[in-house]
Amino acid sequence: MQSNDARTLLSCAVPTAVTGVVAVAVGSVLAGGEGAIGAGFGAVVAAGVMAMGLIVLQRTAKYLPQLFQAMGLALYVTQFLLVAVILGIFKGTTLFNTKAFAFALLAATLVWIGAQTRAHMKAKILYVEPEAEDERKPEGAKKKSAPAGSPS
Repeated sequence: MQSNDARTLLSCAVPTAVTGVVAVAVGSVLAGGEGAIGAGFGAVVAAGVMAMGLIVLQRTAKYLPQLFQAMGLALYVTQFLLVAVILGIFKGTTLFNTKAFAFALLAATLVWIGAQTRAHMKAKILYVEPEAEDERKPEGAKKKSAPAGSPS
């Protein structure tokens, strides 16, 4: 994993973890132990799904850059469906408070998306790798460049 990828992952995971801790505290106050468990599980599910998506997208960008945009769209649909399946599985559960689970899942997902957007906006990543001046010229045409305005 490149350093900027690790930085992006870390800058998304930390605020999401803080959101999870806050969600657990709020869930325990409002719904007791079941609320805390539900909020914790919701935050973990959101962070896990979003982290998996970010890692897959980073690997796709590294090894198959021509598929990056299509993979991003497919990945977002896959994440949505995975969360929908998890919500469907735990719809009527008595293991935890489902409302605390849902609100924590939503809050953690929104915080992750916001943090990822901020991380990508602040990252200074080149879109194109610049070529050296000598590499672009044919072999016979390589010569020293003159200062601007001087005759060649």
